[in-house]
Amino acid sequence: MEESQEITVNAGDIARLAGVGRAAVSNWRRRHEDFPRPVSGTASSPLFSLPEVTGWLRANGKSFEISLGDLVWQRMRTSVDDLKLGELVARVGAFLLFLSREPADWRDHGVKSLTRAAEVTTDLPGPSDLRLEDLALVRLVAELASERGPLEAFEFLCERYVEAHSRQLSVTRDDVAALMVRLAAGSGGVVLDPACGVGTLLLGANAVARRRTVLAGQEIGETSALIAAVRLLLRGAPARVVAGDSLREDGLAGEAADAVVCDPPFNERVWGHDELAGDPRWEYGLPPRGESELAWVQHCLAHVRPGGLVAILMPAAAAGRRPGKRIRGNLLRSGALRAVVTLAPGGPDLWMLRRPDGGRPPSRLLVVDAADDLSVVEPAWRAYLENPDAEPRGHGRTVRIIDLLDDEVDLTPARHRPQQVGPDFLRDFTDALDRFRATSATLPDATPGLEPLAERQDLPTTTVGELAKAGLITILQAPPRMSADEGPLPVLTADDTAAGASPSGRTVLDPALVMIRPGDVVTSVLGAVRVITQSGAALGPQLTLYRVDPQRLDSAFLAGFLRSADGTRVHAGSSRLDVRRTRVPMLPLADQRLYGTAFRELFELEDRLRATRTLGETLIRLGFDGLVDGHLRPCDHGA
Repeated sequence: MEESQEITVNAGDIARLAGVGRAAVSNWRRRHEDFPRPVSGTASSPLFSLPEVTGWLRANGKSFEISLGDLVWQRMRTSVDDLKLGELVARVGAFLLFLSREPADWRDHGVKSLTRAAEVTTDLPGPSDLRLEDLALVRLVAELASERGPLEAFEFLCERYVEAHSRQLSVTRDDVAALMVRLAAGSGGVVLDPACGVGTLLLGANAVARRRTVLAGQEIGETSALIAAVRLLLRGAPARVVAGDSLREDGLAGEAADAVVCDPPFNERVWGHDELAGDPRWEYGLPPRGESELAWVQHCLAHVRPGGLVAILMPAAAAGRRPGKRIRGNLLRSGALRAVVTLAPGGPDLWMLRRPDGGRPPSRLLVVDAADDLSVVEPAWRAYLENPDAEPRGHGRTVRIIDLLDDEVDLTPARHRPQQVGPDFLRDFTDALDRFRATSATLPDATPGLEPLAERQDLPTTTVGELAKAGLITILQAPPRMSADEGPLPVLTADDTAAGASPSGRTVLDPALVMIRPGDVVTSVLGAVRVITQSGAALGPQLTLYRVDPQRLDSAFLAGFLRSADGTRVHAGSSRLDVRRTRVPMLPLADQRLYGTAFRELFELEDRLRATRTLGETLIRLGFDGLVDGHLRPCDHGA
């Protein structure tokens, strides 16, 4: 790319720079004749000159912010077509890894030092020479790394890349990824992901494991494999990622991990059925041509040591499809399959497996229907591990394996919900009905005190990053590799923050812990925001704390605008939000407190609605169960 080539932006980029929705950009184009004309692109996805757009925004009094990261990203988008964008992101990642390892070399020799980049990054998959040809881009990336650090710079670019290719890239949901890692790989050791994508699950293993973790991954796409490797190595994690088809060309053959986590591709018919017919991995049976997921299950088991755990996502249909019943039966008989968990209506399901180690296999299988509440899964799994023969509390139950080995071998959790005895059911139903009525009755009085304006009010704004630089906010995070599973000290977890619940985690005393205080604002990576009202707990992993100067900034005022930043999340699977760019109005403290009161009312309404919805879902479930099982009957309304 020539240095003089003009950087272009699309409508989504303009919306992000100006802090508005895409609809606002469409309105500007329609209502303002002087709005810049497209310079390239297509009719459905036009591209505009960035200098022309910023000039128009400035001339029309529209606030906007172009960060250095935006400039780097837009130059990358302009320099290659979308088909090659991933390769460029990967090459930029390789350069950032070089900068992180040899900062003095770059500082002393600049672009001349790039000749050493290949020998410094030999642990990356793909071609040996990953140098960038666009020297202007190289300098911009180096400047971004100096501003944010190589790791944060690359994570920013990865988020933009995943956003731009959200339909082509499959990224495991953050909450699901965290759950899988906690269940299978929380103790560390060697953790392997044979379908690692851009590294989501391996990154989770690196963050959650309590002891030193060695990471191994394979990904069929060379670009994604390279991106995953860079993300791990920039964190200093001992990691090896290889590119290639795990089923056909196992690049990690012979390696046995302590745990395997996997989110494989679903419903692939061309996965190598014929050529792999005699493969020794099919210990539980040759996977049918249409059951590629059962090939992935056995591939994962083949890569875990005896006694090691596997957490793998599966389509809901895989629990009951007839062609796979023989393999499901063999997995049950051997004791390899330990739990089937429905994570949400319609799937996916989470299968938990343990490679047999010669001991007596369990006689029961754990089934859990989480119904979108992932918090019920881990307690049921931990209780099952302690005593597979005991009935766990809550949403999980165990089913005798001998009862599952029928003509269907259907493991669908919804088919194995426990039937309650009459007194227990009537108590639960009556309690749910009373609580739903009491909670829903308060909703009419919970509406916030807000009034509409005839015209939109434009307020001067700054950013969270600028407020932090000015000393109005201190941003803190939990220490890396912090455990929240056991110890004497309470921990506020990400799940607690999302649910508005009291601290449920536990940890040991450590001088590096961040202790929360009343008035602190806590956010999670999934967009939950809470204003802390009580002290005494430590800040948990995957949370960020914003401690304000109360003489200059109102906590609830800040929390409301941080909450609004969730609407700018780049995609559902994103693990990071560039919160420092969140815009906050510059108002006197008295006006901030008025906004803060309104935001508190909205937060309280959100909590009440969440509680009402949860109670309503419980009431609906019990209602259906009671009518079907004969514990309830319809009322006679005089019909």
